[in-house]
Formats: sequence, C-alpha cells, structure tokens
Amino acid sequence: MVDHQRHMQPRKGVKEMLMHVDEEHGCVNIKRSRPKLLFFLTFCSLLSCFLLLLPPLLSYPSPSFSLLYSYEGEDEALLEIKAPLCSSVSNGTICCDRSSIRSDICIMKGDIRTNSSSFSVVLYTSDDLLTGEEELRHEKIKPYTRKWEPSTMATIDELTLTSKKSNTSTTHKCDVYHDVPAVFFSTGGFTGNVYHEFNDGLIPLYITSQQFNKKVVLVILEYHDWWIMKYADVLSQISDYEPIDFNGDNRTHCFSEAIVGLKIHDELAINSSLTTTNKTIQDFHDMLDKSYQPRIHDLVQEEPEKTRENPDNNPKLVIISRNGSRAIMNQDLLVKMAEKIGFDVEVLRPDKTTELAKIYRALNSSDVMIGVHGAAMTHFLFMKPGSVFIQVVPLGTTWAAETYYGGPAKKLGLRYIGYEIGARESSLYDEYDRNDVVLTDPDSVNDRGWEFTKKIYLDRQKVRLNLMRFRKHLVRSHFFIMAKRNHAQV
Repeated sequence: MVDHQRHMQPRKGVKEMLMHVDEEHGCVNIKRSRPKLLFFLTFCSLLSCFLLLLPPLLSYPSPSFSLLYSYEGEDEALLEIKAPLCSSVSNGTICCDRSSIRSDICIMKGDIRTNSSSFSVVLYTSDDLLTGEEELRHEKIKPYTRKWEPSTMATIDELTLTSKKSNTSTTHKCDVYHDVPAVFFSTGGFTGNVYHEFNDGLIPLYITSQQFNKKVVLVILEYHDWWIMKYADVLSQISDYEPIDFNGDNRTHCFSEAIVGLKIHDELAINSSLTTTNKTIQDFHDMLDKSYQPRIHDLVQEEPEKTRENPDNNPKLVIISRNGSRAIMNQDLLVKMAEKIGFDVEVLRPDKTTELAKIYRALNSSDVMIGVHGAAMTHFLFMKPGSVFIQVVPLGTTWAAETYYGGPAKKLGLRYIGYEIGARESSLYDEYDRNDVVLTDPDSVNDRGWEFTKKIYLDRQKVRLNLMRFRKHLVRSHFFIMAKRNHAQV
C-alpha cells in the first residue's frame, strides 16, 4: 500500500487555498457586515494582497498544494529553468541544487574522498602555499527523495560535504580508487514498500545514473542486504560495479566525480525533457526487460511444458489478489466470469518472499491486469505498453488511485480503466448507516486526517464487485486485445 499520509486529502478549492495564504501573510478575510464603501475598500485591499502573493504562490508552491494536488509535476517551464543550475560544475568545486521540493542534489568534481566514520565526503584542492588545511565550503544533505516530508527525512542519515584546500605535502590516504563517478543515495525511509522502492528509489536512481551508461559506482547509505538481493538484476543494468555500503565500509574510497542525492520527476514517471539522454518511462521498462529476461528464461526451462500451454491462445488476464483489507470477496466468481468471456486467468498472490522475476514474468506476458488499489499496483510497470490495467478503486481512494497509478500507467502507454466501486460494493455498507458520510461523502472523511483515511478506507474495507457492472469492462478489454492482435496480423 502506498504511504498515503499527506496524500489523501481532496483537492482544496481556490477559495480555501487563498484563505490559507491570506492568513499566513496577514491578509485576513473578515466576514462581519460593513458599509458598502468599506466593503469595496476591503475587497480592493484583499485583491491587492492576492495579486502580491500570486507570484510567490506560483513560483514556490507549498508541499500541501503543488506537490500533492497538482504534481503533474511542478510547472514544466519552471523545471526547465531549474535543471541547468548544476549542469556545469568546474573541477575542484561543489554545486548543490536545492530548488526542488522533492530532493536535494549536490555534484562534486575533483579529488573526492569518503570518510564513513564521520559521515562525510571531502573534496581536496591543492595549494602549495598552505601549511595546513583550509575549509572552503560546507554542505549538508540527506540523499533521499522525500524532502518535503520532515518526519520521514528525520530518519535519513545526513552526509557532510566539504571542500578543502591543502598543500601537496599533506597526505590523504586512499584505500580504493575508482576511475568512474559515484552516485550516493539512501535506501532508508519507506524502503520495504514496493511503491516507495520504485518511486523513491529505483526510478530516481535510473534517472540520475542513466547518463553514465553503467560506468558508475553506487554508494548506499542505510544499506540493506535484502534490498541488494531483491533488486540485484535491476542494479546490474544500472551499474557494472558492486555497490558500496557507505555505513559499513570504513575504507576511504576516492572518486573524481560524485552525485549526492537522486533526481525525481513525478509519481512512477520520467520527464524525458529533464534527462540528459531523453529517457522515458518506457526506457525504464525496457531496462527492466533486460534485467529479468535471463532469469525468466531459466524459470521457463525449469517448468513442465504442460504448465506453459495455452492451446487456444486466449488473452491472458492476471488478477493480483489481496488478503485482508481491500480483498475482492467474490474473486472466485470474477475468475469464472473472465474465463467465460474468453480469458486465460492467472491469480497472482505476491508476498515479500516472492521473487520479482516471477511477478515480472506473469505480468509481462499478460494482456490485462486487475487489482485493488494498493502498493502492489506498482507492478503495472512490468506490463508491456498497450496492455490493459484495470484498477479497482475502493471508497475514499479515488484521488490516490488516479495520482499514483492511473496517471502513471497511461504515461507508460497502458490502456487504463479505473473502476470506482459504489457504496453497495464496499464492505463498509454493512457497517454504516446508508446516509453516513463514510458512504456518501468520503472526501469529507479524508479531510479529517490521515488516521481516519487509514482506519476506515484502507484497513477495514473489502470489495464485493458488482459483476454485471464490472463485466462490461472485461468484455471491452477482451475486444480491445483481440482487435489489436488482428490488426498486428494484417
């Protein structure tokens, strides 16, 4: 499940947003009755206040509005202005770009040396006239892509970056010299949740590293053996070198170039105009293909031939099954209905121990994927562009379902269907009065705060699909897949 904290609030109206801004800047909207002239003067005053606030509002949107409600990113024109800030870094210098609301990036070039015991990275420049060392610049950075969440960032290790002048007689031990650049990043935070592993980690790592064409060393803070093992196939397509455990490796590693922090564009997406090589999310998908195909080939060879048979060559439909909250209570009937329509159905039950190559194989070979909103929907990234992704959207999750999975799926080139359940399709219908706002106005419940959203809509809700209503989406999907096949054969 995606971490919905600070995400699940419905979009604020312009009026509410302006009221918030007014109060922050001392321009309070007073509601008492006034004479018409005074009312007119007050209106003009407020209008002037708003016009004064509008430029900074557009230039520096608050996390609670820009990032969460309008992050079809930041405005692309603004992003293009920010991008060149550290695009050219001269030797012997440190450049830090802190303009993004999502992450900080620092670039270092020159004689770079790690010191894990002090959580620092030092850049040395020579000066024969010095008798000691002189510190030129001092920066601190937490290399994780959720900068706008203070509670999360409080758990992330901080690196100190310094540049120092030293004379040539001063010796600085170098245990391991690398002739390729380094990328420093953290696998702390929400690592352990597949959505965050891709959105906050792997996709930003790909964006940041793709320019080096695998000639880059990954230096990891809060290193986890299980994470390295889980994503070993993917990491092998990003870097030709073994990753370094920054916290656990006391040796001094030396580089001539380093990027500290990861670049991130949007939810499970890549903005090609912001990459040095015009990469897209389709390129990331192609990279995943290269990562998993060798292992998938081995899996196919290990299986009995009969398990691979689909003699009728029916379109393949995969249902990602959930247990507990947000499970489909009539899943067996859904399977039977899909088979009658003409699908070859596979029910996938992934857990933390399921090998990713097996999940990739199932979804990459599928024509349609069905799943209830939650972190497992991240696996739409494994599907081939042109496939169909049907996301079942429980009560109270409409905005999050579209923002985190629906929109990104369309950017990958999938045919996306968001099936929003009705109140009668929710298990909550049996718990609450028919006129309760939990059923009639989920947005107002989400307005109360994250704890209400989680407790009611995420942890306690199951789904019983209206199969007659859902059937039309399956029929249309089947027709779409068959039409695409027939067109490809012409």
